[in-house]
Amino acid sequence: MACRVSGRLFAVVVMLTAALMTGSALAETRTLNGTVAYRERIALPPSTVLEVALVDVSRADAPAITLAQTRVEPAGQVPIAFALDYEDTDIEPSRTYALEAKILVDGQPWFATTRQYRVFDDGEATAEIIVTRVVANDIPGGAEQLAGDWIVVDIEGRGVIEDPQARLKIADGGAVSGTGGCNRMAGQATISGDRIDFGPMVATQMACLPAVMEQERSLFDALEKVRGWRIDETGDRLLLLDENAETMVTLRRG
Repeated sequence: MACRVSGRLFAVVVMLTAALMTGSALAETRTLNGTVAYRERIALPPSTVLEVALVDVSRADAPAITLAQTRVEPAGQVPIAFALDYEDTDIEPSRTYALEAKILVDGQPWFATTRQYRVFDDGEATAEIIVTRVVANDIPGGAEQLAGDWIVVDIEGRGVIEDPQARLKIADGGAVSGTGGCNRMAGQATISGDRIDFGPMVATQMACLPAVMEQERSLFDALEKVRGWRIDETGDRLLLLDENAETMVTLRRG
């Protein structure tokens, strides 16, 4: 038995279909591009993940509404580039939108945004986001990266004598021991975030070849100037820096 559709019902179906097709045609995927970085001198391990979200922050008295998000893994080193896709029909001119970012290592947050990075206000679809450390003293890869045995490979850009080696050992609590190539030395370093200050070093008073003694004095003088540190991207080089972030001493894991 044939099914008959009234003209009025047919017209309604056609209108609804047209409306759906029109709405679908109007929706367009757009992309927000940007970078995420931080100011601390800390290298990120291979397991690092970056998460970026586009959120509606129009209501100050309500939680932000997430409209779109993306993940970059592995994230590599900062600045980390990202591309976040969103539907342009989700964006209303009368509302306020921002980007939130987190850097995670093994699922734990190391860095996160602490202020709003608003988008669309000036028509731009790019962003440069600076994240800050979540809890500076609890982040693996902070002071813990300093702990271990290190071999001195350069002092203020002048190189070093390979035999005998100058070495440093830094303990978790900042205790320092080692040798300048001739004399044994010991002391205490104060470490706070990416800052380090080597206190007075005590050393034995043996006499060695003049070149070795000169290198040892240069090492002690350089350590007195050190105020900061960072680990390079490989995780195997420690750079000890002065107040101007100039490298005083370069070491490798020994």
